[in-house]
Amino acid sequence: MTPSVVVADSLVKFYGKRLAVDRVSFDVRPNEVMGLLGPNGSGKSTILRILTGYLHPTSGTAKIGGWDVVASSREARGQLGYVPEDVPLYAGMRVAEFLEFMARVRGVQAPRLASAVDEAVERLSLGRVRTLLIAKLSRGYRQRVAIAQALLGRPKLLVLDEPTNGLDPRQIIEVRELIRALSRELSVLVTSHILAEIERVAHRAAILLDGKLLSIEPLGGGGRAARLRMHLRVAPDRGDAAQQVAAALRKAGAELVESRDDGAWLIDSAEGAAPAVQALVAAGIGVDEVTPAASGLEELFLRLTEGAHR
Repeated sequence: MTPSVVVADSLVKFYGKRLAVDRVSFDVRPNEVMGLLGPNGSGKSTILRILTGYLHPTSGTAKIGGWDVVASSREARGQLGYVPEDVPLYAGMRVAEFLEFMARVRGVQAPRLASAVDEAVERLSLGRVRTLLIAKLSRGYRQRVAIAQALLGRPKLLVLDEPTNGLDPRQIIEVRELIRALSRELSVLVTSHILAEIERVAHRAAILLDGKLLSIEPLGGGGRAARLRMHLRVAPDRGDAAQQVAAALRKAGAELVESRDDGAWLIDSAEGAAPAVQALVAAGIGVDEVTPAASGLEELFLRLTEGAHR
């Protein structure tokens, strides 16, 4: 079995007397997108700072690529690329100039320097802006430049802290697709306080609250995340026809999850609401109402955190 890229074991971090991370353990597997999910103040960013060498844990251990982040900090940091929430970019540099500078900082030698920059520009689709000043770039392109510099050393792990903050809807979709594509080459550890963002890209999610790890949940490699969960109410005279409803939904790539006491069906649909409704109507099953439902991860998160702040 291939060893995990990240292994965190019983991490604890105090800021003075305040406990920020309380005995958190998790791993990140090869080519996995692992999400750290929790509200602001849950310990996500502190864990990232421990992994990236900015902070030492009060106790516990963490290894990246087999290297201890404290005892072998330099080697561990060489295994990762980091994109913090507030990306530090040099606005007065041009894109290619900045990437060349960062490649030198990361130890890329002269024979590979130009090709390393070209590779980063191509991977992040920065060709049209490579000669522009960073100050002139949109927020979306700045995020791409930040990710490009994180990949220059060919790391085993890419760490992204709230990567979609401040982006418009189109840019958010582009970042999601980029994360999925990059996971074919390396592992990705991504944080967010937005459940839907983690559910759309992650294979697993570690749910944090007040510095504690509540649960680690599988998310089906992003496949389940792409599905729309909704409540669908069929015509009353067909409300008990579970087998017929399920058969019709399967033809539309949808799945009947459960029936509710109020007569609505809870379904997952890979293609959205319209194909599911069309399949039911084609099967002679009338549809009275379709309403969005909370995702499985949302329901789980609410259940795990219920009463935590009362």
